[in-house]
Amino acid sequence: CGCSCGIGRPLRPGQYSTISEVAVQSGKGTVSLPSKAAERVVGRWLLVCSGTVAGAVILGGVTRLTESGLSMVDWHLIKEMKPPTSQEEWEAEFQKYQQFPEFKILNHEMTLAEFKFIWYMEYSHRMWGRLVGLAYILPAAYFWRKGWLSRGMKGRVLALCGLVCFQGLLGWYMVKSGLEEKPDSYDIPRVSQYRLAAHLGSALVLYCASLWTSLSLLLPQHKLPETHQLLWLRRCAHGTAGLVFLTALSGAFVAGLDAGLVYNSFPKMGESWIPEDLFTFSPILRNIFENPTMVQFDHRILGIASVTAVTVLYFLSRRIPLPRRTRMAAVTLLALAYTQVGLGISTLLMYVPTPLAATHQSGSLALLSVALWLMNELRRVPK
Repeated sequence: CGCSCGIGRPLRPGQYSTISEVAVQSGKGTVSLPSKAAERVVGRWLLVCSGTVAGAVILGGVTRLTESGLSMVDWHLIKEMKPPTSQEEWEAEFQKYQQFPEFKILNHEMTLAEFKFIWYMEYSHRMWGRLVGLAYILPAAYFWRKGWLSRGMKGRVLALCGLVCFQGLLGWYMVKSGLEEKPDSYDIPRVSQYRLAAHLGSALVLYCASLWTSLSLLLPQHKLPETHQLLWLRRCAHGTAGLVFLTALSGAFVAGLDAGLVYNSFPKMGESWIPEDLFTFSPILRNIFENPTMVQFDHRILGIASVTAVTVLYFLSRRIPLPRRTRMAAVTLLALAYTQVGLGISTLLMYVPTPLAATHQSGSLALLSVALWLMNELRRVPK
């Protein structure tokens, strides 16, 4: 700028523009990058954000298991943040619930005290969702203003914040499907399993993206020799993580159709390895997503495939010299996979008790987290 302040002058090697930025020279001029300290702060923030998303997924699972999700029949971003406080307000809220199919068909003998329990379950889930939104949006605006985000990180953070908002809208779209009158249906009122799977799937994508980014910023990258064996191990880790994700997503269809209550035996389904009612719906493709027997069968197959893939991945990792932290990730993944299988079988045999089912759902998230950790450990070092 021509004055003594130094603005506009190229920085000398090792000279810092602010505590949060480092200036480096390139062929195209001076480029500002976030410092390592700023990256660590952003990484910790995203790790906390992924934790809040995990909490929302777990709380949403408990809300589904306690059949509380349709107790709040309105959706207001600000207005519904204040719960009823007087007897009159509670009775008015209860009367609104009584106008919808779940009360008329399933809960017509419900008392006000029982209604309060399911209402507070759904209320907690919605308020936690708002907390997740604030955990992303407010710090993102602060870090953006401070200049702690690189150009690539800005795009990623914008995508994450947009996905949070989309997730909230998708949640209401899901609940709305369970409030609709269906005169031709004799089934108990429930949300669409397709919308439930979309809601869970978008939450898992948000969680995975946040966790992956935080691990990439916080964990120092290993400089592993690019051998043929490492390439296969990396591909196997990617495939295993994808399989674990797909298995967790299939659990949404199990929950949405109450498919866990169809065949409560293992390893056979009833008296058969392959039940006779797998293809009762027409066209055949409908069975995959709408037939409770097929949905449970698919979830079993995916679970067995996941634990098999984790086992193969573990033994492959034993054949390669890996850093201690990477080996720890592989061992943890193996232990969690077999724990998760045990939880799933126990949940099935005991007719889906809520505490055990909630633990099984939480276990799927833990398994996915460690699969991502192992993937991150094996990621390629950029040249």
